[in-house]
Amino acid sequence: MKKVLVTGALGQIGSELTLKMREIYGSDNIIATDIRRTDSDVVHSGPFEILDVTDEKGMFNIAKKHEVDTIIHLAALLSATAEKKPLLAWHLNMGGLVNALETARELHCQFFTPSSIGAFGPSTPKNGTPQDVIQRPTTMYGVNKVSGELLCDYYYHKFGVDTRGLRFPGLISYVTLPGGGTTDYAVEIFHEAIKNKRYTSYLAKGTFMDMMYMPDALYAIIALMEADASKLKHRNSFNVSAMSFEPEQIAAEIQKHIPQFIMDYKVDPVRQAIADSWPNTIDSTCAKEEWGFKTDFDLEKMTEDMLFKLRSNPLLVTA
Repeated sequence: MKKVLVTGALGQIGSELTLKMREIYGSDNIIATDIRRTDSDVVHSGPFEILDVTDEKGMFNIAKKHEVDTIIHLAALLSATAEKKPLLAWHLNMGGLVNALETARELHCQFFTPSSIGAFGPSTPKNGTPQDVIQRPTTMYGVNKVSGELLCDYYYHKFGVDTRGLRFPGLISYVTLPGGGTTDYAVEIFHEAIKNKRYTSYLAKGTFMDMMYMPDALYAIIALMEADASKLKHRNSFNVSAMSFEPEQIAAEIQKHIPQFIMDYKVDPVRQAIADSWPNTIDSTCAKEEWGFKTDFDLEKMTEDMLFKLRSNPLLVTA
């Protein structure tokens, strides 16, 4: 990667990945784009362009103008929001992806887009979900992700586009607030623990899901994009995970630091149904073997760091 276009740069992943890549590759070499402009470090620390990813010509022109050689396509509606607005999700998630892939094809760019554990469904084995397994999701978000994986494979085999991707679990970050995902509780709980000493979980006890702390997710993206293509047997997309826990376990970990913290439950049927259709744990063996995937944070270490970072900057605690 020498010059990179990032779509959805103000989103959960993009807002941190953009800054991390600017540290590594130089501020002028990471072109951030989003549908809106905010007063943020992403906007002010390097090149920024307004982009609606459903505008194919606009995307192509920005990529060509900046002479990019890599596209990191992150713009998307997340799982819970997509289930409420399925047609919008298809239009944005799939239309934007096709436009990004076409831009990559025409400009001979390396390409990354994230997939998700949402690409699996209730017929997928729930424990130790392997890399290659049946994928029959029952949500629009999941349908988008499976379609995206197949489409990226198609562009690789048909047109030679160097497409790569990761099936992310729930991502936990102290920098950005949740954006409509099923796993958002694992971010919200920290904000509420610090602010109110109490949190109401919308997922039921015993709902296990894979998770990853954002620093590990950023490392994984960069490591995959820098990996030797000849060693990649899989591309779209690699299973990656760092930990799996249910709401009671993360609450117990927080209580080690905030003993008065209380958690209760008010189950959201929509998000609970989505979570129940996803795996409890996934197998990241292929990512480890093919490009050296690793993580630094488990539940204990992540909880300690999240609470420290949020307490160090009270302005971040806005839940």
